[in-house]
Amino acid sequence: MGNSALKSHLETSQKTGVFQLMGKGLPEFPEELQRLTANLRTVDLSGNKIEVLPAAVGNFLQLKSLTMNSNKLTTIPAEIGKLKKLETLSLNGNRIQQLPPTLGQLKALRTLSLAGNQISEFPSGLGTLRQLDLLDLSRNQIHIIPAEVSELQAIEINLNQNQISVLSAEISRCPRLKVLRLEENCLELSSIPKSILTESQVSLFSLEGNLFEVKNLRELDGYDKYMERFTATKKKFA
Repeated sequence: MGNSALKSHLETSQKTGVFQLMGKGLPEFPEELQRLTANLRTVDLSGNKIEVLPAAVGNFLQLKSLTMNSNKLTTIPAEIGKLKKLETLSLNGNRIQQLPPTLGQLKALRTLSLAGNQISEFPSGLGTLRQLDLLDLSRNQIHIIPAEVSELQAIEINLNQNQISVLSAEISRCPRLKVLRLEENCLELSSIPKSILTESQVSLFSLEGNLFEVKNLRELDGYDKYMERFTATKKKFA
């Protein structure tokens, strides 16, 4: 991509606070963006070939949305934790294996989307994200949902297409969780905690494509209670 094209993008971004450069085969995060750290609010570099998100990303203190779907990222720098205004972090379709503990410092974060990566353990330390609405970890390699999941404030957790065979009953204690997606995992009917049906706020629990027929859920104690929530929510949005 020519310098003049990048230059015109930078000039526009200076005025708008938005930098979008998708599908241009960029091999690295444009260093020139450093000149705009004071006013950039939105960066979208999806569909490139970027392998490294530089530590300097921590200088973009006004950033509200960072989207780098379909790149070649393998890690997220610890400096990401400096982005106190960040509301959306979308890194779907990369090669990320683990998350830095500093992610828990993104106090304004509403959407954390990491679908289609190589994450094998459920990320810890996200319970501090009080504003989090959506956590998308679909299409990864997660096997176990641990007890500390109860700390999450998310309204929706998407874990479709993982390898989950163990689901902690603590998930029913997530205070705001309404939508729990666990399609195409390795769950047996016996590994579904009854407390999700009886004690949680979950009103959409999707389990197609596991090691049992979804209709067999009806056999579980508390299924009626879950259906009451499901029906009430459906009516609300009808």
